[in-house]
Amino acid sequence: MRHFSAPSLIWALAILLPVAALVSITVGTVDISLLDGLAALTGGSINSQTHTILIDIRLPRILLAITVGAVLASTGAVMQGLFRNPLADPSLIGVSSGASVGASLMIVTAGGFIKSGALLGLSLVAVGAFVGGFAATLLVYRLATSGIGTSVTTMLLAGIAIGALAGALNSLLSYFSDNDMLRQISLWQMGNLSGASWTKVIVMGAVALLLMGLFPRESKALNALLLGESEARHLGIDVQRVKRRLIVLTALGVGVSVALAGLVGFVGLIMPHIVRLAIGPDHRWLVPASALAGATLLVIADSLARIVVIPAELPTGILTALLGAPFFVALLLQQRRDV
Repeated sequence: MRHFSAPSLIWALAILLPVAALVSITVGTVDISLLDGLAALTGGSINSQTHTILIDIRLPRILLAITVGAVLASTGAVMQGLFRNPLADPSLIGVSSGASVGASLMIVTAGGFIKSGALLGLSLVAVGAFVGGFAATLLVYRLATSGIGTSVTTMLLAGIAIGALAGALNSLLSYFSDNDMLRQISLWQMGNLSGASWTKVIVMGAVALLLMGLFPRESKALNALLLGESEARHLGIDVQRVKRRLIVLTALGVGVSVALAGLVGFVGLIMPHIVRLAIGPDHRWLVPASALAGATLLVIADSLARIVVIPAELPTGILTALLGAPFFVALLLQQRRDV
Protein backbone atom coordinates (compact mmCIF):
# COMPACT_ATOMS: atom_id res chain seq x y z
CA MET A 1 0.00 0.00 0.00
CA ARG A 2 1.41 3.34 -1.05
CA HIS A 3 1.97 5.97 1.61
CA PHE A 4 4.04 8.61 -0.26
CA SER A 5 4.21 10.08 -3.71
CA ALA A 6 7.33 8.91 -5.53
CA PRO A 7 8.70 12.41 -6.32
CA SER A 8 8.24 13.49 -2.69
CA LEU A 9 10.16 10.50 -1.38
CA ILE A 10 12.99 11.01 -3.88
CA TRP A 11 13.28 14.68 -2.95
CA ALA A 12 13.28 13.83 0.76
CA LEU A 13 16.03 11.23 0.28
CA ALA A 14 18.02 13.60 -1.94
CA ILE A 15 18.04 16.09 0.94
CA LEU A 16 18.67 13.50 3.68
CA LEU A 17 21.67 11.91 1.95
CA PRO A 18 23.95 15.01 1.91
CA VAL A 19 22.87 15.85 5.46
CA ALA A 20 23.89 12.35 6.59
CA ALA A 21 27.17 12.68 4.69
CA LEU A 22 27.98 16.03 6.34
CA VAL A 23 27.27 14.62 9.80
CA SER A 24 29.38 11.57 8.97
CA ILE A 25 32.37 13.82 8.22
CA THR A 26 32.38 15.01 11.83
CA VAL A 27 32.11 11.67 13.66
CA GLY A 28 34.85 9.21 14.49
CA THR A 29 37.71 8.62 16.88
CA VAL A 30 38.78 12.25 16.33
CA ASP A 31 35.97 14.78 16.72
CA ILE A 32 35.94 17.37 13.93
CA SER A 33 33.58 20.30 13.82
CA LEU A 34 31.16 20.78 10.96
CA LEU A 35 32.80 24.12 10.18
CA ASP A 36 36.18 22.41 9.71
CA GLY A 37 34.52 19.80 7.55
CA LEU A 38 32.94 22.42 5.33
CA ALA A 39 36.25 24.32 5.19
CA ALA A 40 38.04 21.19 3.97
CA LEU A 41 35.41 20.55 1.31
CA THR A 42 35.51 24.14 0.06
CA GLY A 43 39.28 24.55 0.12
CA GLY A 44 39.37 26.60 3.30
CA SER A 45 42.25 26.85 5.75
CA ILE A 46 42.52 24.05 8.34
CA ASN A 47 45.46 22.34 10.02
CA SER A 48 47.23 19.54 8.17
CA GLN A 49 46.14 16.74 10.53
CA THR A 50 42.47 17.63 10.19
CA HIS A 51 42.87 17.96 6.42
CA THR A 52 44.44 14.49 6.20
CA ILE A 53 41.69 12.90 8.31
CA LEU A 54 38.91 14.52 6.28
CA ILE A 55 40.25 14.32 2.74
CA ASP A 56 42.29 11.13 2.82
CA ILE A 57 40.27 9.00 5.27
CA ARG A 58 36.69 10.09 5.92
CA LEU A 59 35.66 11.58 2.58
CA PRO A 60 36.68 8.50 0.52
CA ARG A 61 34.93 6.31 3.09
CA ILE A 62 31.70 8.33 2.85
CA LEU A 63 31.76 8.36 -0.95
CA LEU A 64 32.42 4.61 -1.00
CA ALA A 65 29.48 4.08 1.35
CA ILE A 66 27.24 6.19 -0.92
CA THR A 67 28.20 4.34 -4.10
CA VAL A 68 28.15 0.85 -2.56
CA GLY A 69 24.80 1.49 -0.86
CA ALA A 70 23.28 2.87 -4.06
CA VAL A 71 24.48 -0.08 -6.14
CA LEU A 72 23.36 -2.75 -3.66
CA ALA A 73 19.91 -1.23 -3.20
CA SER A 74 19.29 -0.58 -6.90
CA THR A 75 20.40 -4.08 -7.89
CA GLY A 76 18.14 -5.42 -5.14
CA ALA A 77 15.19 -3.54 -6.66
CA VAL A 78 16.04 -4.95 -10.08
CA MET A 79 16.35 -8.53 -8.81
CA GLN A 80 13.06 -8.26 -6.94
CA GLY A 81 11.43 -7.17 -10.17
CA LEU A 82 13.13 -9.89 -12.21
CA PHE A 83 12.19 -12.65 -9.75
CA ARG A 84 8.77 -11.04 -9.15
CA ASN A 85 9.40 -11.45 -5.45
CA PRO A 86 9.68 -8.47 -3.06
CA LEU A 87 11.87 -10.56 -0.75
CA ALA A 88 14.49 -11.35 -3.39
CA ASP A 89 18.10 -10.30 -2.84
CA PRO A 90 20.88 -9.59 -5.37
CA SER A 91 22.98 -12.35 -3.80
CA LEU A 92 20.45 -14.93 -5.07
CA ILE A 93 22.35 -15.23 -8.36
CA GLY A 94 25.44 -16.48 -6.51
CA VAL A 95 27.65 -13.40 -6.80
CA SER A 96 28.17 -12.84 -3.07
CA SER A 97 28.95 -16.47 -2.29
CA GLY A 98 31.32 -16.70 -5.25
CA ALA A 99 33.04 -13.49 -4.22
CA SER A 100 33.50 -14.86 -0.71
CA VAL A 101 35.27 -17.93 -2.08
CA GLY A 102 37.44 -15.81 -4.37
CA ALA A 103 38.48 -13.52 -1.53
CA SER A 104 39.16 -16.41 0.85
CA LEU A 105 41.23 -18.18 -1.80
CA MET A 106 43.40 -15.11 -2.33
CA ILE A 107 43.84 -14.60 1.42
CA VAL A 108 44.93 -18.21 1.89
CA THR A 109 47.17 -18.47 -1.16
CA ALA A 110 48.68 -14.97 -1.06
CA GLY A 111 48.60 -14.65 2.72
CA GLY A 112 46.51 -11.51 2.44
CA PHE A 113 49.65 -9.37 2.78
CA ILE A 114 49.77 -7.96 -0.76
CA LYS A 115 47.79 -4.76 -0.37
CA SER A 116 48.13 -3.17 -3.78
CA GLY A 117 49.46 -3.50 -7.28
CA ALA A 118 47.24 -6.36 -8.43
CA LEU A 119 45.05 -4.34 -10.75
CA LEU A 120 44.54 -0.57 -10.83
CA GLY A 121 46.03 -0.38 -7.36
CA LEU A 122 43.40 -2.71 -5.88
CA SER A 123 44.35 -5.58 -3.59
CA LEU A 124 44.58 -9.16 -4.77
CA VAL A 125 41.75 -9.99 -2.37
CA ALA A 126 39.44 -7.51 -4.16
CA VAL A 127 40.38 -8.86 -7.57
CA GLY A 128 39.87 -12.45 -6.40
CA ALA A 129 36.47 -11.55 -4.95
CA PHE A 130 35.31 -9.94 -8.18
CA VAL A 131 36.48 -12.86 -10.34
CA GLY A 132 34.88 -15.38 -7.97
CA GLY A 133 31.59 -13.50 -7.91
CA PHE A 134 31.39 -13.19 -11.67
CA ALA A 135 32.34 -16.85 -12.18
CA ALA A 136 29.63 -18.00 -9.74
CA THR A 137 27.00 -15.85 -11.49
CA LEU A 138 28.01 -17.21 -14.88
CA LEU A 139 27.70 -20.75 -13.57
CA VAL A 140 24.25 -20.06 -12.09
CA TYR A 141 23.11 -18.49 -15.36
CA ARG A 142 24.37 -21.42 -17.43
CA LEU A 143 22.64 -23.94 -15.14
CA ALA A 144 19.35 -22.05 -15.44
CA THR A 145 19.50 -21.58 -19.21
CA SER A 146 18.23 -24.12 -21.70
CA GLY A 147 17.10 -24.07 -25.30
CA ILE A 148 13.77 -22.49 -24.34
CA GLY A 149 15.29 -19.68 -22.27
CA THR A 150 16.34 -18.88 -18.71
CA SER A 151 14.09 -20.01 -15.86
CA VAL A 152 14.11 -17.68 -12.86
CA THR A 153 12.94 -20.58 -10.67
CA THR A 154 15.86 -22.75 -11.79
CA MET A 155 18.15 -19.76 -11.33
CA LEU A 156 16.98 -19.41 -7.74
CA LEU A 157 17.59 -23.11 -7.05
CA ALA A 158 20.97 -22.99 -8.79
CA GLY A 159 21.90 -19.95 -6.69
CA ILE A 160 21.05 -21.86 -3.52
CA ALA A 161 23.15 -24.82 -4.68
CA ILE A 162 26.13 -22.63 -5.59
CA GLY A 163 25.78 -20.85 -2.25
CA ALA A 164 25.95 -24.18 -0.43
CA LEU A 165 29.00 -25.21 -2.47
CA ALA A 166 30.65 -21.87 -1.77
CA GLY A 167 30.00 -22.31 1.95
CA ALA A 168 31.69 -25.70 1.86
CA LEU A 169 34.69 -24.30 -0.03
CA ASN A 170 34.97 -21.44 2.44
CA SER A 171 34.95 -23.90 5.31
CA LEU A 172 37.64 -25.96 3.58
CA LEU A 173 39.82 -22.89 3.04
CA SER A 174 39.29 -21.82 6.64
CA TYR A 175 40.34 -25.28 7.81
CA PHE A 176 43.71 -24.93 6.08
CA SER A 177 44.22 -21.31 7.22
CA ASP A 178 46.39 -20.11 10.07
CA ASN A 179 45.11 -17.70 12.73
CA ASP A 180 46.03 -14.54 10.82
CA MET A 181 44.35 -15.77 7.65
CA LEU A 182 41.23 -16.80 9.57
CA ARG A 183 40.98 -13.33 11.08
CA GLN A 184 41.35 -11.68 7.66
CA ILE A 185 38.70 -13.95 6.15
CA SER A 186 36.32 -13.23 9.04
CA LEU A 187 36.84 -9.47 8.87
CA TRP A 188 36.35 -9.42 5.11
CA GLN A 189 33.13 -11.42 5.35
CA MET A 190 31.78 -8.99 7.96
CA GLY A 191 31.90 -6.12 5.45
CA ASN A 192 34.02 -3.09 6.16
CA LEU A 193 34.55 0.35 4.65
CA SER A 194 37.62 1.21 6.73
CA GLY A 195 39.91 0.36 3.81
CA ALA A 196 38.36 3.03 1.57
CA SER A 197 40.70 4.86 -0.79
CA TRP A 198 40.32 7.22 -3.70
CA THR A 199 41.15 4.36 -6.07
CA LYS A 200 38.24 2.34 -4.72
CA VAL A 201 35.96 5.38 -4.89
CA ILE A 202 36.82 5.94 -8.57
CA VAL A 203 36.22 2.29 -9.49
CA MET A 204 33.00 2.04 -7.48
CA GLY A 205 31.81 5.44 -8.71
CA ALA A 206 32.32 4.44 -12.34
CA VAL A 207 30.29 1.25 -11.84
CA ALA A 208 27.55 3.16 -9.97
CA LEU A 209 27.27 5.76 -12.74
CA LEU A 210 27.07 2.99 -15.36
CA LEU A 211 24.27 1.19 -13.52
CA MET A 212 22.36 4.39 -12.72
CA GLY A 213 22.48 5.20 -16.42
CA LEU A 214 21.39 1.77 -17.66
CA PHE A 215 18.88 0.56 -15.07
CA PRO A 216 16.26 3.27 -15.81
CA ARG A 217 16.19 2.06 -19.42
CA GLU A 218 14.98 -1.31 -18.16
CA SER A 219 12.10 0.13 -16.12
CA LYS A 220 9.49 -0.55 -18.80
CA ALA A 221 10.63 -4.15 -19.16
CA LEU A 222 10.68 -4.70 -15.40
CA ASN A 223 7.18 -3.26 -15.06
CA ALA A 224 6.01 -5.60 -17.81
CA LEU A 225 7.66 -8.60 -16.12
CA LEU A 226 5.58 -7.95 -13.01
CA LEU A 227 2.61 -9.17 -15.06
CA GLY A 228 4.41 -12.41 -15.97
CA GLU A 229 6.83 -13.47 -18.67
CA SER A 230 4.14 -14.45 -21.18
CA GLU A 231 2.36 -11.12 -20.76
CA ALA A 232 5.68 -9.28 -21.12
CA ARG A 233 6.36 -11.07 -24.40
CA HIS A 234 2.91 -10.09 -25.68
CA LEU A 235 3.82 -6.48 -24.85
CA GLY A 236 6.86 -6.73 -27.11
CA ILE A 237 9.54 -7.30 -24.46
CA ASP A 238 12.47 -9.54 -25.39
CA VAL A 239 12.39 -11.33 -22.05
CA GLN A 240 15.49 -13.46 -22.56
CA ARG A 241 17.63 -10.48 -23.56
CA VAL A 242 16.33 -8.43 -20.63
CA LYS A 243 17.15 -11.23 -18.17
CA ARG A 244 20.65 -11.61 -19.54
CA ARG A 245 21.31 -7.87 -19.47
CA LEU A 246 20.01 -7.41 -15.92
CA ILE A 247 21.92 -10.41 -14.57
CA VAL A 248 25.19 -9.18 -16.09
CA LEU A 249 24.68 -5.66 -14.73
CA THR A 250 23.73 -6.98 -11.29
CA ALA A 251 26.74 -9.30 -11.22
CA LEU A 252 28.98 -6.37 -12.17
CA GLY A 253 27.53 -4.04 -9.53
CA VAL A 254 27.36 -6.51 -6.66
CA GLY A 255 30.68 -8.11 -7.60
CA VAL A 256 32.55 -4.81 -7.47
CA SER A 257 30.71 -3.75 -4.29
CA VAL A 258 31.56 -6.98 -2.48
CA ALA A 259 35.14 -6.90 -3.79
CA LEU A 260 35.73 -3.39 -2.44
CA ALA A 261 33.66 -3.42 0.76
CA GLY A 262 33.18 -7.08 1.71
CA LEU A 263 29.82 -8.67 2.46
CA VAL A 264 27.47 -5.86 3.48
CA GLY A 265 24.14 -7.55 4.12
CA PHE A 266 20.51 -6.49 4.09
CA VAL A 267 20.96 -3.24 2.10
CA GLY A 268 19.92 -4.90 -1.17
CA LEU A 269 16.98 -6.65 0.50
CA ILE A 270 15.50 -4.16 2.94
CA MET A 271 15.72 -0.80 1.20
CA PRO A 272 13.99 -1.77 -2.10
CA HIS A 273 11.32 -3.59 -0.09
CA ILE A 274 10.61 -0.57 2.11
CA VAL A 275 10.64 1.82 -0.84
CA ARG A 276 8.24 -0.44 -2.74
CA LEU A 277 5.83 -0.41 0.19
CA ALA A 278 6.07 3.40 0.33
CA ILE A 279 5.67 4.36 -3.35
CA GLY A 280 4.55 1.25 -5.20
CA PRO A 281 6.22 -1.11 -7.70
CA ASP A 282 6.77 1.28 -10.64
CA HIS A 283 10.47 0.78 -11.43
CA ARG A 284 10.76 4.23 -13.01
CA TRP A 285 10.67 5.58 -9.45
CA LEU A 286 11.57 2.48 -7.46
CA VAL A 287 15.13 2.09 -8.75
CA PRO A 288 16.36 5.68 -8.16
CA ALA A 289 14.54 5.92 -4.83
CA SER A 290 16.06 2.61 -3.70
CA ALA A 291 19.53 3.82 -4.72
CA LEU A 292 19.16 6.98 -2.64
CA ALA A 293 17.75 5.04 0.31
CA GLY A 294 20.54 2.46 0.18
CA ALA A 295 23.21 5.14 0.01
CA THR A 296 21.69 6.97 2.99
CA LEU A 297 21.40 3.79 5.06
CA LEU A 298 24.99 2.77 4.47
CA VAL A 299 26.34 6.24 5.30
CA ILE A 300 24.39 6.21 8.57
CA ALA A 301 25.45 2.64 9.41
CA ASP A 302 29.10 3.40 8.69
CA SER A 303 28.94 6.53 10.85
CA LEU A 304 27.55 4.50 13.74
CA ALA A 305 30.18 1.80 13.20
CA ARG A 306 32.87 4.40 13.87
CA ILE A 307 31.50 5.59 17.22
CA VAL A 308 29.70 2.64 18.86
CA VAL A 309 32.84 1.09 20.36
CA ILE A 310 35.35 3.98 20.28
CA PRO A 311 38.34 3.80 19.98
CA ALA A 312 37.75 0.59 18.00
CA GLU A 313 35.43 0.32 14.99
CA LEU A 314 32.73 -2.22 14.26
CA PRO A 315 32.62 -3.70 10.75
CA THR A 316 29.91 -1.91 8.80
CA GLY A 317 28.26 -5.16 7.74
CA ILE A 318 27.54 -5.98 11.38
CA LEU A 319 25.73 -2.66 11.81
CA THR A 320 23.60 -3.13 8.69
CA ALA A 321 22.58 -6.59 9.93
CA LEU A 322 21.86 -5.36 13.47
CA LEU A 323 19.81 -2.45 12.12
CA GLY A 324 18.20 -4.30 9.25
CA ALA A 325 17.19 -7.70 10.59
CA PRO A 326 14.95 -6.55 13.50
CA PHE A 327 13.40 -3.84 11.35
CA PHE A 328 12.67 -6.34 8.60
CA VAL A 329 11.09 -8.80 11.05
CA ALA A 330 8.91 -6.00 12.44
CA LEU A 331 7.92 -5.06 8.90
CA LEU A 332 6.87 -8.64 8.12
CA LEU A 333 4.86 -8.87 11.33
CA GLN A 334 3.13 -5.59 10.50
CA GLN A 335 2.24 -6.86 7.03
CA ARG A 336 0.85 -10.08 8.52
CA ARG A 337 -1.40 -8.09 10.86
CA ASP A 338 -2.60 -5.95 7.95
CA VAL A 339 -3.62 -8.96 5.87
